[in-house]
Amino acid sequence: MTRKALLLASSSPYRKALLERLGLAFTCASPDIDESPQPGEPGDSLATRLAETKARALAEQFPGHWIIGSDQVACLPDGSILGKPGNHAQATNQLRQSSGHRVLFLTGLALFDADSGKLESLCEPFNVRFRELTDEEIEAYLLQEKPYDCAGSFKMEGLGITLFDALEGRDPNSLVGLPLIALNDMLRRWGRNPLLENRPGPEITQRSSRRDSTN
Repeated sequence: MTRKALLLASSSPYRKALLERLGLAFTCASPDIDESPQPGEPGDSLATRLAETKARALAEQFPGHWIIGSDQVACLPDGSILGKPGNHAQATNQLRQSSGHRVLFLTGLALFDADSGKLESLCEPFNVRFRELTDEEIEAYLLQEKPYDCAGSFKMEGLGITLFDALEGRDPNSLVGLPLIALNDMLRRWGRNPLLENRPGPEITQRSSRRDSTN
């Protein structure tokens, strides 16, 4: 398969920062889709469907690209879904619901070839065990980080880590919004290996060797 340019179908600064860690050139664009769950739709199906829909939504606008889509939902033990709170009151309610419970975060990932229609997708699970939180702690946390655009009402990469007893899963990056381990596997299967693309060229290697020999 011919290697193509990468597009991240997201305006999220968190996903952009994560994808930058792979060292591959990419651009970003925000898809305009309806993120409402379908009646009776389970969390894993919702996360995967939204990731695929985001990737497909930009195909006509960006031919010649491999498009990365991702979306996340959080599920309480009773199966109810927590989305992005959007405001302080909803975030307070979400953290009260999560307090003392294990919450399952499901992150959908899709890689889509805009030209051929080839698609690979999956749902990456990650469990978060919240400690018992007081209303005072919840209020203090929300006023400091304002995670109103984050499913589950926290930022794991920031002060949100203080809300937890334990994290359980394969890839903590999925909790931030983009499962890098799974994405790296997909890219390698499609013919792009970040490790090999990022290795130094012959000139850099030779200059480094010459410097080492003079020390």
